Amino acid sequence: AHTRPTHSLVPHTLTRPPPHTHIMWHLRGRWGQLAATRTCVLVHHLSVRRASTEASAAASAAAESTPADNGAFVDFGFTKVPKTEKATLVGGVFQRVASRYDLMNDLMSGGLHRLWKKSMVQRLHPVRGAHFLDVAGGTGDVAFRIVDAVQACRVVPPIAGQRTSVIVCDINPAMLRVGRARAQVEGYDRKGVDLSWVTGDAEELPVATESVDAYTIAFGIRNVTHIQRALAEAYRVLKEGGQFLCLEFTRVPNPILRALYDQYSFHIIPVLGDLVAGDRPSYQYLVESIRRFPPQEALADMIREAGFRRVSYTNMTAGVVALHTGFKG
Repeated sequence: AHTRPTHSLVPHTLTRPPPHTHIMWHLRGRWGQLAATRTCVLVHHLSVRRASTEASAAASAAAESTPADNGAFVDFGFTKVPKTEKATLVGGVFQRVASRYDLMNDLMSGGLHRLWKKSMVQRLHPVRGAHFLDVAGGTGDVAFRIVDAVQACRVVPPIAGQRTSVIVCDINPAMLRVGRARAQVEGYDRKGVDLSWVTGDAEELPVATESVDAYTIAFGIRNVTHIQRALAEAYRVLKEGGQFLCLEFTRVPNPILRALYDQYSFHIIPVLGDLVAGDRPSYQYLVESIRRFPPQEALADMIREAGFRRVSYTNMTAGVVALHTGFKG
């Protein structure tokens, strides 16, 4: 903040005060007091901001070294909440950000999320006649890419006797409404693929056992209450030989890049959320939830424990995100 020069209230042409200038000198004194007060407030603001920066860094470091609580409480960002409340809290976050979700993804990642999702679908190698399930994919971003890839597939013969289907499952109705609207506007509901939208929990999928050929989840598994249950459900609904793909923000291995990434995450992303979506707390949670998510190898072990074989992962963009894959049977 800038303060006005205290002499601006007194004309420079005067060599001695004219009558009644005591009023002006009084105002000058009051202005000086106000300037001093504003300076103190600014110093306090800078001190608070510095303390906030240090606290965020400390919290991030603590989050990376502290395992999630396996008792009655779980992580909601850096806050411990009862297990029974997390789904409702997460639901509230995505209810609020649904209308700006895709725009914010572009702004936060500089458009990189499009390349990450493209890489995931390329690894999937979608073929005609297969059944796909995209979980936590309410806005349709991954599902639409699968539809495009299926239509572009001309080399691999279709699975005999099956019509291609893509189920988009999301626990949040607001996200699904955005996806349905996009499908209508962009014509994905008229591309010869059975595209359906289902409200459901990743931990208790409303999908038949061994009914899908591939399961995808992008930037959604860190928001579930019990990751192991979600993985078990993925294994249940997949056919024998079916493919599991999980794209998620993870831990940047390089400590220097991680420190830079933390600065960006904690000080830029919440501000973007406030300016664009009018919701700073939701994006503060999203940043914190990334720090509480298991690192790459730990998640790979959890996927193996769920029964998947040939589990591997690929870091993208210096480890900002990782693509984990595995197969049933």
